[in-house]
Amino acid sequence: MNRLVAGVLAWLKTSVCSVALIGAVAGLAPAHAADTPRERVKVTDPYLELRTGPGRGFPVFFVVEREEWIEIESRHTDWFKVRTAGGKEGWAVRQQLENTLTAAGSQKTFRDVMLDDYLKRKLEMGAAWGRFKSEPMLKIWTGYRVSETLSLEGTIGQVQGVFSGTDFWHVNVNAEPWSHRRLSPFFGIGMGKFKNIPNASLVGAQTTNVNMGNASIGLRYHVSDRFVARADYTFYTAFLSDNRVGEYRAITAGFSFFF
Repeated sequence: MNRLVAGVLAWLKTSVCSVALIGAVAGLAPAHAADTPRERVKVTDPYLELRTGPGRGFPVFFVVEREEWIEIESRHTDWFKVRTAGGKEGWAVRQQLENTLTAAGSQKTFRDVMLDDYLKRKLEMGAAWGRFKSEPMLKIWTGYRVSETLSLEGTIGQVQGVFSGTDFWHVNVNAEPWSHRRLSPFFGIGMGKFKNIPNASLVGAQTTNVNMGNASIGLRYHVSDRFVARADYTFYTAFLSDNRVGEYRAITAGFSFFF
């Protein structure tokens, strides 16, 4: 019994010491982080607006005048939390900070930040216009990047022909081997649905609603900020019956926005 009590007391003593040690380390961590030098930049515009939060919906509560120095503390999307020499803290938009000067006297650049956003992109939404078998076509898509080179993409589109209209949707797996480059090719395959509705004026025409497969190849170009230009060529195969298919080719160009 005494041995058991002694063991429990020893365990409690060790636990208390461990908690105390962890607390001490945790207490030192912020102090260490506070000692990390922050980047200082000088305002060159007539003024720099500080808002209460990271967005244009937040009010401007302070204005930093030209020639004053500020420290960049943190970032949220295109907004940066800064501190003035007088201790005021607020949020400034990247476009204004791009006109500031570093301590070395050079213009502040956020090129590395924008490239990092592009490489870490996950969700992407876009729209494109083009031709589907020589007829006008419009499509929109949403993609989710599951790895550096693979993404899942859902597309819906519409073709307005002379004698009929076509609606379709498909889900693709896209491969982008050189996704880190500003200009990069991609390849994709997928399955979906194809629905062709003839004009009411056509006698005896029937609506076609069948499965569809596709294969595509294209190019992506990172324009700036969060915008990407894209062009692609797609080969569609509609499975009209057990022994008959319809083949269609489409070429489109458009823009997308990534998060």
